[in-house]
Amino acid sequence: MDDLIEAAWHAEEALLTTGARRDADRLAELLASDFYEIGQSGRRWSRDEIIASLVGDGDEHPDAELTEREATLIGVDTALLSYRLEFAGRRSRRSSLWRWDGGRIMCFFHQGTPLPTG
Repeated sequence: MDDLIEAAWHAEEALLTTGARRDADRLAELLASDFYEIGQSGRRWSRDEIIASLVGDGDEHPDAELTEREATLIGVDTALLSYRLEFAGRRSRRSSLWRWDGGRIMCFFHQGTPLPTG
């Protein structure tokens, strides 16, 4: 079970790097075919929409800072990650669901909620 949580954190952090965010193949390795995201605006994003949006974002992003990390096993092969993120000048609370899928760790849900500035 610790392997699942460790792999999920490693993959979550990878998703926040500029290199992964610009690489459609890498994103496809990390996001399950049934992945969807509820964005900070409340919009529901499909896997294909997220990949296209991230790959099309030409901005360089500074290193992300994850704090207040929590991980919960919610099944034999599924983990919930929750954390606070400071990234690209914004702060938010994030939650992701990760599972083992075909021998790989894959994200199948993500939600971000913006935090007020200041």
